[in-house]
Amino acid sequence: MKDFRQLVIWQKAHQLTLEIYQFTKLFPREETYGLTAQIRGAARSIPTNLAEGCGREGDNELARFCVIARGSASELEYHLLLAHDLKLIDQDYGRLAEQTIEIKKMLTALIQKLNAER
Repeated sequence: MKDFRQLVIWQKAHQLTLEIYQFTKLFPREETYGLTAQIRGAARSIPTNLAEGCGREGDNELARFCVIARGSASELEYHLLLAHDLKLIDQDYGRLAEQTIEIKKMLTALIQKLNAER
């Protein structure tokens, strides 16, 4: 069992999630159960899956949960693009998208490392 709080990738994903929650407070009320919930859920899923993977048995399980987290990061990347295209976000889009892509790259590297250690 690993302490997920020690993973730099978890720290970055957690920070991004906190930023997403603050940012989506500005979304229109009619998006509360739509895009706001989707964006928050996808963001929250990244550090959640990392934490769950760390609590499982062995690197194989952690790698599996990292793959799930990477899928959630891709979902978040799309939802941010959609919010941008719908004019719900403008200036923060680039920064949030870059953070998301960085996390996806880090997840890919971690997955490759864990799979190589098998």
